[in-house]
Amino acid sequence: MLYEIIRQEGEAELGRPLSGLWFSGIAAGISIGFSMVTEGLLRAHLPDAPWRPLVDNLGYTMGFLLVILGRQQLFTENTITAVLPVMASKGKTTLMCMLRLWAIVLAANLVGAFLFALFCSKSGLFAPDVETAFTEIARHMTDLSPGDTFWRGIVAGWLIAVLVWVLPNSKGNEVFVIILITYVIALGEFTHCIAGSVEAFWLVLNSDLGPFDMFFGFLFPTLFGNVFGGTVLFAMLSYVQVHEEL
Repeated sequence: MLYEIIRQEGEAELGRPLSGLWFSGIAAGISIGFSMVTEGLLRAHLPDAPWRPLVDNLGYTMGFLLVILGRQQLFTENTITAVLPVMASKGKTTLMCMLRLWAIVLAANLVGAFLFALFCSKSGLFAPDVETAFTEIARHMTDLSPGDTFWRGIVAGWLIAVLVWVLPNSKGNEVFVIILITYVIALGEFTHCIAGSVEAFWLVLNSDLGPFDMFFGFLFPTLFGNVFGGTVLFAMLSYVQVHEEL
């Protein structure tokens, strides 16, 4: 049963040492930055045509491929894997372990995202046209209202939860499944709190976006939307389907 496979994965994650969670979370925050980089590189090398988003949005999938295939700790994956053991046990101890996991992984992801954005900003590695593409990509997300960001975050949270749910049954096709689902997130301009944070940090470092607007205008609405879509909707509905069989 898929539910049981993912619940056992969640229990294993809840039992991991803090240091392992922390460094894996930082690695995930760095790896997810390659979504912005790959998308920016594609955009910079493509003509400004109506079909360009169909191609450059494929770059968004790169960071998720690195994180998921590398088994790194990404916050939005834990909105379902870590929640299922809590629903099954209904114990306070398991709940506190889940909240600890969420806090550590979220903080580590954001640290990694900031370090990656700082590297991209200060290294001089990218040509001016690529840096311009980074800014265009980032503004597309941060210019949204907090309400729009929240609603788009719900859809992204649901889709990431679906991705986590179907991967155990996708042996041999993991790459295709990851690309397909995360491509939909990019194409639909749905908001992801960690991938989007790399872009937002880029604007903080290279534009006029202030930290307050970054956190309260983008990060927190996206975070709440991702958690609502992945936990309140998907995880709870998945649990309701099978709880009488457990």
